[in-house]
Amino acid sequence: MASPMAAAAAAAASLSPPPLSAERPIARGGIFFPGSPASSRSLRLQSTGRGGLSQATRKPRSLPRAAKAVVAVKADPLKVMIAGAPASGKGTQCELIKTKYGLVHISAGDLLRAEIAAGSENGKRAKEFMEKGQLVPDEIVVNMVKERLLQPDAQEKGWLLDGYPRSYSQAMALETLGIRPDIFILLDVPDEILVERVVGRRLDPVTGKIYHLKYSPPENEEIASRLTQRFDDTEEKVKLRLQTHYQNVESLLSIYEDVIVEVKGDALVDDVFAEIDRQLTSSLDKKTEMVASS
Repeated sequence: MASPMAAAAAAAASLSPPPLSAERPIARGGIFFPGSPASSRSLRLQSTGRGGLSQATRKPRSLPRAAKAVVAVKADPLKVMIAGAPASGKGTQCELIKTKYGLVHISAGDLLRAEIAAGSENGKRAKEFMEKGQLVPDEIVVNMVKERLLQPDAQEKGWLLDGYPRSYSQAMALETLGIRPDIFILLDVPDEILVERVVGRRLDPVTGKIYHLKYSPPENEEIASRLTQRFDDTEEKVKLRLQTHYQNVESLLSIYEDVIVEVKGDALVDDVFAEIDRQLTSSLDKKTEMVASS
């Protein structure tokens, strides 16, 4: 019978792992990355010797990174209001804005005349007041503006609301309907320049073209001889209109103070538009950032 010590030694030997052999196969495996091409080479997991990590493990092959999904973020189109005194160049700037940004240009005056000509319900109601020599109530004009802003083209392209609202009550009516601009551009021109621009304006009744005796004179004597001046394009009348304009602007400040941007309008047309363009681009960038971060 074997001694107790011999039996213990035999049992220990049976539990020990077999000695390593050079002929023992090496374990291999693969790691696959989403977005990698099917032909990408897999990482090889090699056994380590006494020296620690193998060369292949210490310096693995560089692998293509997984493709990142890029989501295009598009903000809602711009909503712009613009105001300016008579002869501030507002009409010219509206055309430039419309051309570059593709916004739907909406003038309350033009809209009112179009509604009357079309015989719409709002137009009929407005015509009744105008024929009596009365101002068209805000309710009617606001409804016209609201319906125009909700049309598909304005919703898709964005809008440029020209010269409206003009009073606190009009602005509050729009606010109640949830109509608010991203930016309110206010053209600022010194009074003396405005007076000079207005007093020198002339209209060609044949072509409808507007001239200015100093800045844009008629091409020939024939045209010059038939030019007419609006009855309210006098220095006295324009000063009264300017006073009304400033009162209107003052009433709007409390509502739009966070989006109003003053632009100097007494520079060259291109220079004025360059500043407006910069402000509109900044406003559009902010809208895009807000959408991307939400």
